[in-house]
Amino acid sequence: MVVPYLLIFLVFVLYPVFYGLWLARHPASYEALLADPIFFRTLINTVIFLAVAINLKMMVALALSGFFLHDRWWIKIVSVIFILPWAVPSIPTILSVRFMLNPEWGVINSTIFRLTGLDGPNWLNDPMLGLSFSMLMHIWKSLPFWTLILIAGRMSIPTEQYEAASVDGATRWQKFKYITWPSMRSLYLTSTILSAIWTLGDFNSVYLLTGGGPADLTHVLATLGIRYLRLDQVDLAMASIVVALPLVLPLVYFMMKRLSK
Repeated sequence: MVVPYLLIFLVFVLYPVFYGLWLARHPASYEALLADPIFFRTLINTVIFLAVAINLKMMVALALSGFFLHDRWWIKIVSVIFILPWAVPSIPTILSVRFMLNPEWGVINSTIFRLTGLDGPNWLNDPMLGLSFSMLMHIWKSLPFWTLILIAGRMSIPTEQYEAASVDGATRWQKFKYITWPSMRSLYLTSTILSAIWTLGDFNSVYLLTGGGPADLTHVLATLGIRYLRLDQVDLAMASIVVALPLVLPLVYFMMKRLSK
């Protein structure tokens, strides 16, 4: 009973990992990687992506988790629409946004700007705009999931605490500060760390929207390996993945340390 599991683990987990490390074993690969100016731009993009997208996503999810707990009939309808981006596959949703941002026949330029007689901008031809839209796509796709996690955390807080606070005349901010946040702080921090791990490996948001362009200036570490594979530089592709490990391993360590408590 154990041998089939070990064989599957060996073939589909250990072999790909160690083979990738074997391909990235040469120091010359890392020297060439560090000499590539696109690599440093990618590191900067990755740091910006993580810092902005994760914090903005989790703060909005925390706010929306309180909104969706209100007992209103129309909130149930909004919640169904809200969860659709996360439930629908990435390829049709992200590509549809890419088509909308097309400068020639995209719905944004053809309807909004042409009504004013102006030509709309080439949205994805600017590196900062392209990276910003990629972050917005990541937030849009993953926000429903983290909102559901935080809703579950809010629902675990006894309602008697809020009722007692209301009797004492507490405001909404005071209820959040002294009841909601202390009860959800551990869940919020754990979710943020887990979100950082998943965001670091988010390939779809950048690659499907900008393809790393223009001029490879919107790549993140999750998509940089594809650039080297296109150039038939497999060793650099594997080296770019190994370089990301110093970012991933501390997050995994803190994640497991928090879960162990």
